[in-house]
Amino acid sequence: MRNSLEDKVVIVTGAARGMGAEHVRQLVRAGARVVATDVLDDEGQAVVASLGGRAVYQHHDVTNEAEWQSVVALAEKRFGPVTHLVNNAGVVTFGAIESTDPAVFRRTIDINLTGCWLGMHYTVPSIRRAGGGSIVNISSTAGLQGYANLGAYVASKWGLRGLTKAAALELGPHNIRVNSIHPGPIRTPMIAGLDADAIAASQPIARVGEPEEVTALLLYLLADATYSTGHEFVIDGGAVIGQVVRTLMEQK
Repeated sequence: MRNSLEDKVVIVTGAARGMGAEHVRQLVRAGARVVATDVLDDEGQAVVASLGGRAVYQHHDVTNEAEWQSVVALAEKRFGPVTHLVNNAGVVTFGAIESTDPAVFRRTIDINLTGCWLGMHYTVPSIRRAGGGSIVNISSTAGLQGYANLGAYVASKWGLRGLTKAAALELGPHNIRVNSIHPGPIRTPMIAGLDADAIAASQPIARVGEPEEVTALLLYLLADATYSTGHEFVIDGGAVIGQVVRTLMEQK
């Protein structure tokens, strides 16, 4: 039986565009009340403008502790105790280990990993007051395998995968489930400038994924996956299961 999202209170970070924006729209359609946060204020405001009173936007740097406290306070004042957290905000940084500025590495870790830890740190008390809920951390296939010239990103996403497991162990007794989603190439601004179709060409499902496909998995984890916690849910067209090698016969 479906565990409805009707009137659940959800915080979604990185909500101004791409996957985050789609998460917000579909959560509202599912009946949730959503606090959408980002640093891209014009785009974030535009996302919630058409969603009525069931969604509100707030500027939010996920590395800022005071701003996390403000987001949780807003959610509780506007809608009630938080029941679900979607740690979606993230950045991708390219560069070889020897040439990447250490400040860039630290900033990537701060946003992609520390920001998620802060989100759980400040949101969990509210979720406990609500009687329990669900947290979904958006990791990446870079949290499952290595990629050259993406050292900072890979480190942050592997870290988030491990943090998810630790949180699930701690929070299970409080009726709070914690899982991670690991998308492959998804058609969002994050992969703008890359030849994403070429990247996806060797996958078993040889195409780029769409944000709504990730959102469908997210809604399942938030509402229906009531016996799953601490696990990785991969949505990547089969990219990490192995490499497709075409035989000479297939090439003819």
